[in-house]
Amino acid sequence: MPRLKKKRCCRAFNGEKIFKPVGIKMCEMDSVQIELDEFEAIRLCDYEGKNQIEASESIGLSRGTIQRLLQSGRKKILDALLYDKAIVIKNNFENISEEK
Repeated sequence: MPRLKKKRCCRAFNGEKIFKPVGIKMCEMDSVQIELDEFEAIRLCDYEGKNQIEASESIGLSRGTIQRLLQSGRKKILDALLYDKAIVIKNNFENISEEK
């Protein structure tokens, strides 16, 4: 049995957001689910321009975990863009996320 996820300080994010290609019905396409911690790592590093060490301090994880989240999240986004899939960002950590 895998261990429980460590508490992560992510922005408050209620429900889910879906981004999909125009002109294709949602029921006709596959989707890629991006976890909130992957989204937060991408936001901190790519959007805010923080390095992995600064991002790891913000979220409360190791730099190696941030690197893994970035790699996984970016791969999912590119998969969705290349193969016309919807991107679903869902808060699976509603009980442990904190607003920053």
